[in-house]
Amino acid sequence: MRQGQGYQAGGRGPGRRLTMVIAAVAAALLAFAGSAQASVISIGSVLPEKFESTKFERVQTLFNTALPEAGSTLASPVTGAIVRWRVQGAEGGPFYLRVLRPNGKGAFEAAGKSGPETPPSQGLQTFQTNLKIQAGDLIGLDPTSGEDKIGVAEVSGAGFASIFPTPFEGSVVAPSGTTGGKEIELAAEIQPQPEVTLVSPPFGPVTGGTVVTITGKNFSQASEVKFGSTAAASFSVDSDTEITATTPKALLPGQVDVAVSTFAGTNPNTHFDDFVYTACVVPRVKNHTLKVAKAMLRRSGCKLGHVKKVNAPKPKKVGKVLKQTPNPGKVLAPGSRVRIQLGR
Repeated sequence: MRQGQGYQAGGRGPGRRLTMVIAAVAAALLAFAGSAQASVISIGSVLPEKFESTKFERVQTLFNTALPEAGSTLASPVTGAIVRWRVQGAEGGPFYLRVLRPNGKGAFEAAGKSGPETPPSQGLQTFQTNLKIQAGDLIGLDPTSGEDKIGVAEVSGAGFASIFPTPFEGSVVAPSGTTGGKEIELAAEIQPQPEVTLVSPPFGPVTGGTVVTITGKNFSQASEVKFGSTAAASFSVDSDTEITATTPKALLPGQVDVAVSTFAGTNPNTHFDDFVYTACVVPRVKNHTLKVAKAMLRRSGCKLGHVKKVNAPKPKKVGKVLKQTPNPGKVLAPGSRVRIQLGR
C-alpha cells in the first residue's frame, strides 16, 4: 500500500472510518477495564534503581521502618489482601513475604507469610500471592539462608529493622536491630476489601425478590453477597462500584447487614449497608372491637380483610372480633389481609 492511501488516520473514506472505529472500541475496552477492575494500593519501597545486593548474614526478617521518598507508603492504609510483591537485588532463596502487625508498644505480631518464591535474577522480580493484611501492617522479607541477598539502597531519611530469628506465626517480637539511611528493595500491591456505601431500595418484603443496587467500591471480584446470614437469591457484579442483587426470603422482619465478600475480605459493618425486611406480623385481634382491630393491623403492617358478621354467643361479645384468619404470629408479606368474624 502506498503512503497516503487507504488507512491513514488523517485521510478520508474507509480508512478514516476504520481508524475511528478502532479508536472507539479501544476507548470502550479501556472504560470497561477501568470499571471492572478494582484498583490496588502500593506499599513499601519505591524500588530505587541504584542498590547494592547485600547478604542477610543470618536467617532474620528484614523490614523497612522509614521511607521518605515521595509516593512511598510504609504501612498499609487499608485492610485487604496482598496480591503481588516485588523485590530487587534478591539472590538465593526461596524467600517469603511476611506481614508484621505493630502492637503499639514497639513490637510486631507475625501475622502471616506468603508461599516460597525464588528469584531467577537480581533484577526486578514480581510474585503473585493472596496474603491477608490489615490497615497499619508492615511487610518484611524472610530468607532461607544467611547467604541469601536482598537489594539495599542508600536513601537519606530511610531506615530498616531486623527480627532475629524469623518469628513464629502469631508471636509478638521486638526488632533485634535497626539500620539508618538505607532501605530494602521490597514492595507490595494490596487489593482493598469491599466497601458498601448505599443499598437502594433500603427495604423490602420478607418474601424476598426485591432487586437492590449495592453501591460502593472494590466489588470486581465479589464471590458472595449476603443479607444478614442468608445468601442473596442472585447477584451480578455490574462494575467495581456496583452490584445488582435479589433479596432472599427472611423468617422475620427487621434490619440486616448487607455483606459483599471477595478474596480480599468482607466490607466492614456500617449503617450504610443496612437493609430492612418489612412484613405483616399478624396481631391477636380477637376480643377487640373493629376499630381497635383495624389500628392493630395497621401498626403490624397488615390490612383488614373480609369482615363476616355472625351471631355473638354472648351479649358482651357483640361488636367484638370472635375469630381471625390467619392466626396471630403469622409472618406474611406486608399489606397482607386478615379476615375476621365480628359478633352481632
